[in-house]
Amino acid sequence: MLSKFFINHPIFANVIAYITIIVGIVSMLNLPVAQYPNITPPTVQVTATYPGATPQILADTVALPIEQQVNSVENMLYMQSTSASNGNYKLVVTFAPGTNLAFAQVLVQNRVAAAIPKLPSEIQAQGVTTKKISTAILHVINIFSSDNRYDKLFLNNYADINQRDVLLRLPGVGDVNIFGVGEYSMRIWMNPDALKTYSLTPDDVINAIKQQNTQVAAGQIGQPPTPEAQEMQYTVTIRGRLEDTEEFENIIVKIDGNKILRIKDIGRVELGAQSVL
Repeated sequence: MLSKFFINHPIFANVIAYITIIVGIVSMLNLPVAQYPNITPPTVQVTATYPGATPQILADTVALPIEQQVNSVENMLYMQSTSASNGNYKLVVTFAPGTNLAFAQVLVQNRVAAAIPKLPSEIQAQGVTTKKISTAILHVINIFSSDNRYDKLFLNNYADINQRDVLLRLPGVGDVNIFGVGEYSMRIWMNPDALKTYSLTPDDVINAIKQQNTQVAAGQIGQPPTPEAQEMQYTVTIRGRLEDTEEFENIIVKIDGNKILRIKDIGRVELGAQSVL
């Protein structure tokens, strides 16, 4: 009976259809993004870096302890990990649609914390990162030098220092990934023959760098308790971390009698990318 009424009154039916379309468009434009239904499953990413490790070493010493703990976390659908040849490990945990992503991140982070004591000391020193991510890329921005004045390393660090934090503060942006050659880092290339000649190991060089490239609190002069005649108190400021390649080249690695062996004697130092892909 109702359908026959609309068939006999097509103009009235079209008016109702148009009104329905207009109301739907207005509602769609004014509906907050947070009220849209979740279509894609939420994901949490765990990353770690083990410098110099092969994919097999990453799988045995990093992936295995972490994934044993993270496995079967509440509302988890599946997880996928990657052990790269540059020492980077990445684990993506996918949860059921509708799962509170902040709660899921806390659950994964607690599981990862239980696995940290089983990880190599190099990774424990650098830490393991757990963060919320989206598998869909919202936008890609290319940064380039029109006159070739700046290289890829400079542009990568410019984006990381000046652009990344600004983009992260935008509403709806979960994370910003910078694809490039990496951040600035002081790279030290050791000569194996020179190390053998002076009876040194890479650990000896690493320990020398850690000891001589550090930030130290030197204290104060005239700090209480002091004599009554003491009127001034000074904070001692000393030189902290090294800054340029020349300072790193002059790090003392070994003293043999009257001979002082420095890093420049057993290798070379350059300001380059943190990781070489």
